[in-house]
Amino acid sequence: MGHRQPGPVLEVRHRISDPIEIAYYVCCGPVTSRLKDLVRTAGARWQVEECFQMAKGECGLVHYQVRLYRAWYRHITRAMVARAYLTAICAVEAAKGAAETMSKASYPSASRRFAG
Repeated sequence: MGHRQPGPVLEVRHRISDPIEIAYYVCCGPVTSRLKDLVRTAGARWQVEECFQMAKGECGLVHYQVRLYRAWYRHITRAMVARAYLTAICAVEAAKGAAETMSKASYPSASRRFAG
């Protein structure tokens, strides 16, 4: 492939399982962007959309009426940071749970007498 011209690129995709259904994406990026990077980025769109949907339900992303841009931006930023924090905590707890499946107590005590 040669060098592409500056400006937006139209990416046309279809599913292997359903070649009739076609999706179109307008991709804007540096001229040095590779096609496989554009395809990967367009495919990541669904993960981003899912993250926003989860943040709406779990972090109060939907509970705000826009009055000023600055306030809206603060609210969105805090909700997304809260979502990232919850995701990180879930990952850590899942890793602990996998390592501690043989643990007797759900909440181990600091005291040796009650450690079980």
